Amino acid sequence: MAAVTRLVRDATLIAWRNLLNLRRTPGSVVAALIQPVMFVLLLSYVFGGSLGGDAYRTYLMGGIFAQAVTFNAAFTALGLANDLDRGIVDRFRSLPMPPMAVILGRALSDLTMSALTVAVTSLCGLFIGWRIAGTLPEAVLAYLLILLFAFAMSWVGATIGLTARSVEVAQSAGLVWLPPPARWPGRPVRPRRRPRGPPLDGAASSPTPAASQETATR
Repeated sequence: MAAVTRLVRDATLIAWRNLLNLRRTPGSVVAALIQPVMFVLLLSYVFGGSLGGDAYRTYLMGGIFAQAVTFNAAFTALGLANDLDRGIVDRFRSLPMPPMAVILGRALSDLTMSALTVAVTSLCGLFIGWRIAGTLPEAVLAYLLILLFAFAMSWVGATIGLTARSVEVAQSAGLVWLPPPARWPGRPVRPRRRPRGPPLDGAASSPTPAASQETATR
């Protein structure tokens, strides 16, 4: 029990350090917040009229939440690779702290960023007319599910950041893996609104983690 307490304490301190460092890179914060807002406005106002109007905007938000937290995993890979490149991780390893605290701290700090992203995306959704359909407990559980999914995705990003040989490689690798889990056929479009065409191949039409998250959130 003492080991777990020590791990949580050290990971929390490292997470706080990572959040303080965001003051030096405000561009990453802006990018994490602006991207989902751009998708919401683009898909709701540019394409929303032909895809169902207000009903489509309600359907859209579940996919935007899943997409936003999935893409935030790239920041986990980049941040951890940057700490490795600068020798920060080696300094932490020389201290009397659990080795897992460094990775857990990064995951917790990025979870905080994901929570902020979800909050800003929700406000944008309210602006375009989206409303929560269920009860308050159901809404809380849905948001907790989104954050749990974001926490899981951050560990994928952490794995990439640890295995990358440089920050540049982590930046590229952190984006290369995102399309398969984040993509599914017609994600922002209701099935009956999709254009008819030849059947999709099994790889493209099979469920993905983000698709399951989207469905559960709705």
